[in-house]
Amino acid sequence: MQVSVEKTSELSRKMTVNVPETVVQEKMAERLKSLAREVKIDGFRPGKVPQAVVQKMYGSKVRDEIAGDLIQSTYYEALQSESLRPAGYPHIDHIDDADGFSYTAIFEVYPEIVLDGLDQLEVVRPIATVGDVDVDNIIEKLREQKKTWEVVERAAQEHDQVTLNFSGVSEGTNFTNGKVENFLVEIGAKKMIPGFEDQLVGLEVGANKSFELTFPEEYGNAELAGKTAEFDIEVIKIEAATLPEIDEAFIKAYGVDEGSVDAFRADVSDNLSRELKQVLRGKLKNAVMDALYTKFQITVPNALIDEEVERLMTPYIESAKRQKMKPEDMLLPRDVFEEQAKRRVALGLILGEVIQKNAVELDANKVRATIEELAKSYEHPEDVIAWYYADEKRLHDVEQMVLEDQVVEWLVAQAHVSDESVSFSDVMDRQQQ
Repeated sequence: MQVSVEKTSELSRKMTVNVPETVVQEKMAERLKSLAREVKIDGFRPGKVPQAVVQKMYGSKVRDEIAGDLIQSTYYEALQSESLRPAGYPHIDHIDDADGFSYTAIFEVYPEIVLDGLDQLEVVRPIATVGDVDVDNIIEKLREQKKTWEVVERAAQEHDQVTLNFSGVSEGTNFTNGKVENFLVEIGAKKMIPGFEDQLVGLEVGANKSFELTFPEEYGNAELAGKTAEFDIEVIKIEAATLPEIDEAFIKAYGVDEGSVDAFRADVSDNLSRELKQVLRGKLKNAVMDALYTKFQITVPNALIDEEVERLMTPYIESAKRQKMKPEDMLLPRDVFEEQAKRRVALGLILGEVIQKNAVELDANKVRATIEELAKSYEHPEDVIAWYYADEKRLHDVEQMVLEDQVVEWLVAQAHVSDESVSFSDVMDRQQQ
């Protein structure tokens, strides 16, 4: 077997493999001899068919089968002999003639990654803590979730809930399909277009009002975006919110059996601290990844980018199928996913090199600790822990997450890290956005 390799671009290779005709003929003879014992041909007893007859009838088919076998058996042998690491599947063309059998395999290889300068990475690490004000804010949000509404006989105020009938017309067209009846609007919730809720302040039950507003340019309905509309409203009912007291019943409803305010605040603080820790860890990880991606500009094999684009598109395609849509009708342009796919592949290759060159090994104790941390927010943590360890795929997902965290920790230890103090609310609000 002769192997030659041509470099057609930075990562593309054209490998030519030649197999001597003697090898082909040797395999042909073995295959035809075996076939002669099995085939049934009229005029010949089973097992007595002359090889020349078998050759004439099946030679072409057998040679094609041998060609496929030779490609499969020699391709990886040739790669090893040339120390090549292919990325993705090759495109293969073969030539079969009297001089022997040969084929060309066109493929991409993994890039060479040089990790010089890991100790020069610049990383900003956000630092935040949970304070009493943060606990107060969350408790108020919990009260908001359980608020009740009571009818009031007065003019509408901020934070009231108003029931109204309304219609809207833009450029002579009624876009509300007549009149919308018994529609609920909470003043200050900012769920309507800008200015709508403000128009309700000061109105009493039975009031009618007309006003003009302009839809935002980025409004979801393209037919109304940026256009002026006239609204006619009629107030049907006004309700004021009543927030529940933070009493024993309220506290126990959130799983704090002790029922005291101190225990409740401690529980809320613990939950916020756990959530904050995860968010800060994620932000630090993103900062490290950004620094790596900027520092090490590597050429990524197109084959791997294509595979990653397919993975990124899969959830959207599956969603389309559930909605009984045709994936081709979703109009998902490749370029929407390509940059993200390129980044993910590049970082995966870089992290893999970091792990290999620096012998970063998965810590089983950290896997266990991570699963226990995930289980804390459930009513029966021990069942959640058992659930993870009962399934190899679920456990593998956690192991991959932990290994990435370990790599991040290792990289942070090498990098130039500067701490930045940020408020709890700033961290969590940005996370939600």
